[in-house]
Amino acid sequence: MEFFPFLVTLLVVLRLFSLSATSFAVLHNDIIRPSDVLRDNHNDYTDTANLLVSKEGRFVLKFFSPYDLLNHRYLGIWYNHTTYIRPVWVANRCKPMEDSSGLLSIDNKGNLVLFSEENNSKREIVWSTNSSKQAAKPLVQLLDNGNLVLRDEKDANTTNYLWESFDYPTDTLLPGMKLGWDLKRGLNRRLSSWKSFYSDPCDGDFTYGIELDEKRHTYPQLTVRNGSAILYRQGLWDGMSSSDAVDDSIFNSVYNDDEVYYTYSLQNKSMMPQIVLNYDGTIEPSWDFGTFYGAIPRDKCDYYGFCGANSQCNVVSVTEEPICQCLEGFKPKNQDNWNSRSWSEGCEPYSPPSCHDEVEEEEGFEFDQYSGFRAPDTNYSWVTKTKDESECRSKCLSNCSCMAYSYPFSESIYSNEDCIHWFGDLFDIRQLSSSRFEPHTYIRISNSKIAPKIHNETRADGSRGKVKVKRVVIIIAIVVGLGGGDAFSIALL
Repeated sequence: MEFFPFLVTLLVVLRLFSLSATSFAVLHNDIIRPSDVLRDNHNDYTDTANLLVSKEGRFVLKFFSPYDLLNHRYLGIWYNHTTYIRPVWVANRCKPMEDSSGLLSIDNKGNLVLFSEENNSKREIVWSTNSSKQAAKPLVQLLDNGNLVLRDEKDANTTNYLWESFDYPTDTLLPGMKLGWDLKRGLNRRLSSWKSFYSDPCDGDFTYGIELDEKRHTYPQLTVRNGSAILYRQGLWDGMSSSDAVDDSIFNSVYNDDEVYYTYSLQNKSMMPQIVLNYDGTIEPSWDFGTFYGAIPRDKCDYYGFCGANSQCNVVSVTEEPICQCLEGFKPKNQDNWNSRSWSEGCEPYSPPSCHDEVEEEEGFEFDQYSGFRAPDTNYSWVTKTKDESECRSKCLSNCSCMAYSYPFSESIYSNEDCIHWFGDLFDIRQLSSSRFEPHTYIRISNSKIAPKIHNETRADGSRGKVKVKRVVIIIAIVVGLGGGDAFSIALL
């Protein structure tokens, strides 16, 4: 009789060991070799042989169907062991398979290829890494940062990847991903929204990325577009940590001759952060599943050019309408329209610079220093090298079309020789809730005909009031506001 309890105990222990061994095998099933095939088993996730799971089990590559399209099959990367309803990356986002005949393998050219097998005979290529580089012994690996990489078996150097999913994001930015340009390769890494929230992962109307024009020497900035139209705009953060950032978060920007990109990281590996460009153009950041920190736009001032040219958009509180105000030295182009809350025409200088053949006398104009505001749209800027801020100022003053300039702090990640000039009207300036380490921007006004220091302004609700214009400084930055009213604004500022 004593043998029976012992036998039961032994069987339980062996069963637990078996389960543990199975789990261990799944967690280390992170590699596909040329002899391997990953098959679509139509959501039978007990078939662990057809799941690719990163080494520590953080991410999984699997076949799936969207919420209401069961006859549409896709291959995507997901956070593992969560109830996230959408993947963080989709391979065949615009070419779904009609059934569960999908096969994933490495072809004879060393590329990762997704096939659709019709009637177990004819194979159709649905998607491929299409890399021109080849490895002697190719393999595909799903890393614990969510990056799916094609590399040589004997070379794990990140700079030698033959292909990686981080170079081709869909709608989600994960920690460690680069949002921006590889200038040497001409590669633009940007997010594009889904066509619909649940059912169609194909490219939607909205894109989010870094814009710059190397030929025109414009200063790079983060922009959300609806088709070709700018919806929201950001400046580039200078790499310093925001005072109200979430604990353990690190945000950084890189701007040099080879790359221009924005990235972030998180020290707490137990969290599952992501920044998603939604199908409606909003940006939704979260640190963990089910914990969101405020979508963007937060208010009307986030919308591009809300107050028109040469003006600033100010938010008194989240419960009040914004205040549109002309910059100092500027007046409404149409006072009646301005008073009736029609701000699209914006403002114009009281005394615009007169362009003559001779250089204007320096004493005829001065520069007003601005702070705590988003910088003007850098599509109308020019970046040049100067030895110091004084030379940057003089160059702007000598050009009658130059309306503003900015020069970085020495602590900035950008070269302290970069002088930024703005030409023509100044667009899309808004008040910010936080600013640190940002370069000043100086706006040009006439000494002889400076506007009165006290002037009328119109609120969005139609009311008017007297407000004293103070000397302020504009920033070029991504301010990452987390918590409070700006909770996790990777901020469109």
